[in-house]
Amino acid sequence: MSSDTRDHLTVLNEFGTDPGELRANTYIPKTFPKNGPLVVVLHGSTQSAESYDSGSGWSAFADECGVALLFPGQRRANNAIGSFNWFNPDDSRRGGGEPLSIRQMIKQVVDDHAVDASRVFITGLSSGGAMTSVMLATYPEVFAGGAIIAGLPYRSATTLMQAFFRMKGYGSPSDRKLNALVRKASKFTGPWPTISVWHGDHDTVVDNSNADSIVGQWQKIHKVEGPPTRVELVDGFPRQVWCDAEGRVVIEKYIIGRMGHGTPISAEGDGGLGEEGKYMLEVGISSTRQIAGFWGLTAHSTEEGR
Repeated sequence: MSSDTRDHLTVLNEFGTDPGELRANTYIPKTFPKNGPLVVVLHGSTQSAESYDSGSGWSAFADECGVALLFPGQRRANNAIGSFNWFNPDDSRRGGGEPLSIRQMIKQVVDDHAVDASRVFITGLSSGGAMTSVMLATYPEVFAGGAIIAGLPYRSATTLMQAFFRMKGYGSPSDRKLNALVRKASKFTGPWPTISVWHGDHDTVVDNSNADSIVGQWQKIHKVEGPPTRVELVDGFPRQVWCDAEGRVVIEKYIIGRMGHGTPISAEGDGGLGEEGKYMLEVGISSTRQIAGFWGLTAHSTEEGR
């Protein structure tokens, strides 16, 4: 992606009380139509909104397909390595902390740019993936779909020590417990956001058992318990999907073979997006493009997020 695109993220200065004391940037392409969709993009540890955007290619995709983007950003004053505090009880509940800050940003962008409030989506990597889980659980009415990349289930940890254990794949709560935690996070009764899960099978930072736990957390909510409805190959990688009673895909999972910790990208060729870099891993499949397709944001999408 060209540098002039990524240098044009715009600071969002005013978006409510901001109890989590976060930063916010936006990218509204010239192709954005009235009542267009919004994607919220959460960076991982040691990253910034700009670095994650350049690696993932979201703003280049936004230019192609007329999508508004919001990039919440962590401040080092809140976390020494720039991680979202997904495990902190004050930052993983509805009505306060970082989740409320992100909710306030979303409302501001929806109001400022005439976004279709029924087409708001969220994605993130690592701590941003774990915070994506937080947002989907605490504000499910806001999102049509979410994509969790190398992340963790909602409320699987409530202390820093627990967070390290869960990241290594130890001691995760049962699927039943994880399901109950989502249901207790709000008074929402549905329809629930669709869930996309991505993880590398060689991830030594966040063990890929967390991908199974995320799926398990949401299966009962979506009434799709049990094995996947089908498994198919996408760009050479297995995609597991769970369909509801109407045949709509409500959960998908990609485990990327021989990939470590990071966001899967495909930067080469005519349809390439993003730039290879730290935690931005060239593996021949663009998670950005596939996630957007799952959400119905591409011209040739066959599945819609809601």
